[in-house]
Amino acid sequence: MDEIHIPNDATYAPFSLTDVIATAPLASRLLLGATLPGRVLSVAALGLYAGSAARDWIKRADMRWVDFQREFGADVKTLEPMPDEERRSEVRRIAVRLERDFTSERIPRSELAPYVNRHLTEYIAGLTGQRVHTSSEVRDFTLASLVFPFAMGVCDMVSGDVALFKDTGVFEPHVICHEFVHRKGYWKELHAQVLSYLTLMGSGNAVLIQSALAERLHRQLKVLAGDDHGAYHDLVDALDLRDSLADALHALRPPAGASEGAVSVVMKRVYDERLKLTGQNGLSDYDVGFTNCLWTFSRSDAARQDRAQASI
Repeated sequence: MDEIHIPNDATYAPFSLTDVIATAPLASRLLLGATLPGRVLSVAALGLYAGSAARDWIKRADMRWVDFQREFGADVKTLEPMPDEERRSEVRRIAVRLERDFTSERIPRSELAPYVNRHLTEYIAGLTGQRVHTSSEVRDFTLASLVFPFAMGVCDMVSGDVALFKDTGVFEPHVICHEFVHRKGYWKELHAQVLSYLTLMGSGNAVLIQSALAERLHRQLKVLAGDDHGAYHDLVDALDLRDSLADALHALRPPAGASEGAVSVVMKRVYDERLKLTGQNGLSDYDVGFTNCLWTFSRSDAARQDRAQASI
């Protein structure tokens, strides 16, 4: 099997190079009373950032990409809408399985990230015949957390830098895997959602499978509730899940402070438009698109992959 190693050099820097580029001149002015040292540092970080991105881009030129339409019979613009009654039925089935197979085990992030990355590499290789090896580094903070307060994690598509903004509990394997899909070069959110889910479900590991199912449940509940936060929490309560699972789902839609709520509303609109401009359906690809894709895959006669991967 072909092997490609994408360096992702920027991900091994002690700090996010993007943050250094953006803040070094201001920090220098505040600490030293002069901007020149900060500008020098910013230019140096920019050089490292650009060099890392160029090396990654050259390596990706030899990648074989997953053809979603061929493999799963579904892609961003060919999704069948899943009926609400089917969504509600799926929600009940997922809840039953989560309760039945519940595990309280947690894998430390330092171990989880490379473990998830190996499974993702192998799953994609099974589709393309090519192993694409990438960094397993995950940061705890970048300035992007201030710009996108509604997000759980982020991947800088240029440098490959991945950061998780909080302890995401049962969802952490999925969040890491989603961002690692981006690191491998897949920039569409639907693709990241689907590849992450199928990777974790096929891993054979109870912690990873639980995370995938919890994410699928969360996204179905979001679709059913729409923008009604109260309806979302009512749907969670109606499932009668154990406290740890219910609390994790409730925590995904907390009441926001006034300033955080205003920032989130504005940035969600900006991000939604950015996604649409790049050939995606918008923020809906995280939930409506993701669940519709699995639904379409499960019913496709043209999919090359086994449709059972989309079943509960």
